[in-house]
Amino acid sequence: MTTALVFPGQGSQQVGMGRALFEAYPAARAVFEEVDEALGEKLSAIIFDGPAESLTLTANAQPALMAVSLAAMRALEGEGYAIDKAAFVAGHSLGEYSALAAAGALSVTETAKLLRIRGSAMQEAVPAGQGAMAAILGLESDAVGALCAEAAADGVCEPANDNGGGQIVISGEKGTVEKAMALALERGAKRAIALPVSAPFHCSLMQPAADRMREALSEARIEAPTIPVVSNVTATSTSDPEAIRTRLVDQVTGQVRWQESMVFLANEGVTKLVEIGAGKVLSGLARRIDKRLSARAVGTPEDIAAFLQDGA
Repeated sequence: MTTALVFPGQGSQQVGMGRALFEAYPAARAVFEEVDEALGEKLSAIIFDGPAESLTLTANAQPALMAVSLAAMRALEGEGYAIDKAAFVAGHSLGEYSALAAAGALSVTETAKLLRIRGSAMQEAVPAGQGAMAAILGLESDAVGALCAEAAADGVCEPANDNGGGQIVISGEKGTVEKAMALALERGAKRAIALPVSAPFHCSLMQPAADRMREALSEARIEAPTIPVVSNVTATSTSDPEAIRTRLVDQVTGQVRWQESMVFLANEGVTKLVEIGAGKVLSGLARRIDKRLSARAVGTPEDIAAFLQDGA
């Protein structure tokens, strides 16, 4: 059975995540302490105790989710599960940074600093209230792309995430996204749901954030990962540090091609996905994307024990 490790993105955060890992595993505790030191503040206190409003802020949520994922990964490694037992790693949006850190391409300190910059830059790229995102349910990606193009006569509206299972997230200017939502319902979408996000991620409006990340990543030390990393923007794998650097910049404005990434893994012989960190979002999506993939989430000491007992 060939395994890939996948790492969650924004939206999976919740107050209290990772606390049990912190208490149970010294290696996990060290990750939270390293992130706190890298950022010069006790992000771990916000992760464990809230308030939720602070944890949800993009500049906090991104390094927080990475911290929990890496804490779970270090705990697994401490129990004897080496990352090279997997064939690939992948992560949804910010989760790609977690995947890179897990595979040794980035240090935890470097990753925390990059995600703090990324979160702040994405938040600041568009004035509050001017952008929007929406989930379109029940239409194929080509149909959503066509209605985005039609709505974009009035402004920016682009597919942002192809999450699979008939769920496409669109992103852009508020009025244009609302027009696309209406078009989607006219054309047979089951639902069009406005998302409670603070900025229109993964569209061309994020270009100022991409420029900031290009500068930040140009100075970052990126090593070849232990195992190949599947990129959101290409839905293919790479182990080349310069390709990784380029793809992380492109990712800010580019579409998260999650469905294609999971099909790529299945076509490469992967049959088992293990979601490392907070929540079970990616595990749930996997089953809807490709029936060749089984999935489980590992984010608590109980999950780790069960995973290892089942033969990892």
